[in-house]
Amino acid sequence: MPHAPFVIASFAVTGVGMLWLVLSSYLSMCRAEASADALREQP
Repeated sequence: MPHAPFVIASFAVTGVGMLWLVLSSYLSMCRAEASADALREQP
């Protein structure tokens, strides 16, 4: 039984997980920067 499908699937799962992690981290960073800018605007 060839193991190529398992290797391809594991790379796909890893790629999707990495993409999700990068995207969620980026969105979290944007929210934190907006929150910090809002705090700076307050008198």
